[in-house]
Amino acid sequence: MSLVACTDGEPERPPTQPPQTPKPLADGPSELAEFYGQRVRWGSCDGYASSDLGEQAMRVASNLQCTRLKVPLDYEDPDGPTVQIAVLRKPAQGPGKRIGSLFINPGGPGASGVEAAAALTLSPTMTKLATRFDIVGFDPRGIGASRPQVTCYTPEERDADRADDGEVDGSKSGVAAAERESRDFARKCAQRTEHGAEFLENLGSRDVARDMDVMRSALGDEKLTYLGYSYGTRIGYTYAEAFPDKVRAMVLDGALDPEQDAVESLVEQGVGFGKAFTEFARWCVKRPDCALGRSAPLAVRAYQDLVRPLIERKIDLEDGRKLSYEDATTATVQALYSQSMWEELNAGLNDLERGRGERLMALADQYMERNSDGTYSSTQDMLVAVRCVDDPPVTSRAELTEAQRRFVKVAPFLDPGTPIAGFRDACAFWPAKSTGEPHLPDVKGLPPVLVISTTGDPATPYQAGVQLAKALNGRLLTYEGNQHTVFGQGVRCVDDAGVAYLINRALPDEGTRCKSG
Repeated sequence: MSLVACTDGEPERPPTQPPQTPKPLADGPSELAEFYGQRVRWGSCDGYASSDLGEQAMRVASNLQCTRLKVPLDYEDPDGPTVQIAVLRKPAQGPGKRIGSLFINPGGPGASGVEAAAALTLSPTMTKLATRFDIVGFDPRGIGASRPQVTCYTPEERDADRADDGEVDGSKSGVAAAERESRDFARKCAQRTEHGAEFLENLGSRDVARDMDVMRSALGDEKLTYLGYSYGTRIGYTYAEAFPDKVRAMVLDGALDPEQDAVESLVEQGVGFGKAFTEFARWCVKRPDCALGRSAPLAVRAYQDLVRPLIERKIDLEDGRKLSYEDATTATVQALYSQSMWEELNAGLNDLERGRGERLMALADQYMERNSDGTYSSTQDMLVAVRCVDDPPVTSRAELTEAQRRFVKVAPFLDPGTPIAGFRDACAFWPAKSTGEPHLPDVKGLPPVLVISTTGDPATPYQAGVQLAKALNGRLLTYEGNQHTVFGQGVRCVDDAGVAYLINRALPDEGTRCKSG
């Protein structure tokens, strides 16, 4: 999810009374009383950001408080080791009676909810919600400011991995080399992460949902009010299945289909990015400076002609790095998340034609969350770690090869032009067993939820939102646009509907469709 900080709209009102922390409810199982009943001590948010953008948002935002809450590493062993969950809040500013906390997760998996919530507090929509809710963001276990943090690659190893285009080599030796790298990555994750394989087995959506219930109770909320984006929708529906009677309201934006397995999810995401590239090409060819020429049907070939040579001949950059094929395609994917980045992508592709790669590398760095000092946030390590425990691994090379063949067919701009051969990724060698699998959630007793789905969403295709709304017996709100997630980003129709639902639990009319403007 991309968050744009906005400072226009209503001026922030001063608090009508000093922020207070409701007493913890301690309404969990007796064996977890130590966690559900813990006292919350709020303090400074210094040191809670792990990215340049996060630090910037926290500097600009006001009235932020942070803390860490204790939860069991393994809920089946509550007397065993514990981990800490980083939590940020902006206390409700009034006027009007405080409803409770609005918990936010931006997805990933691996993105920082602390940083996302800080950025979102700067939007006019969240300013409205902050009159009635404490705005609360949290870093799921293993992420960002939570402790311990999942650690797999060093910054130098991550840079080297990005520069190596060996994964596009479909030869027998190329597949073998890719699988050695996958096995090495899994081994390093277990070796470099505190508590090793035990922690890696207990950081999936199942465990994050249980952590969120501890947070709900510790912060004094009888029921959960939640806003989840992208993968955050999976956390949401996982919580809804485990604690349906504890849900007050839920907005799920950019949904994952709960019944889709890893292969089908990959292919459907390919469909989404393929369509997004087609829309980008149609926009681009109308411009006299389009890097892809003037013919939309020929845009894929023009793009491939630009990026495929990078497999053999990378471009030297001013900072000493080299722009690889992987970085160029990562930059393209990053820009396809939102139409607001199409100008920069076109400029970067024009630069590439002239032998320069700084613009594309900057877009790729944004996707990879590489900071100005060369360090990385934990997102990329966590993305793999969560995926490996949330779903059973795919270990058949034949199945992986077929999945890759289907992927490049629906997203041909990402076809490297080399022989297609699937290789086993890190999940096939993961040192911990998976704890989830695709299934239709059992949410008997769940109150109505609001699912928002965007027709041109490249990462979480529109139909997944349709499926999730049906699975949860919720209400679907459709946004007609080209971007990944939309609530809180200035589309008045969507924002008004979401605010009305979160505050008053008033759902939009069945079949409501929104457009920008």
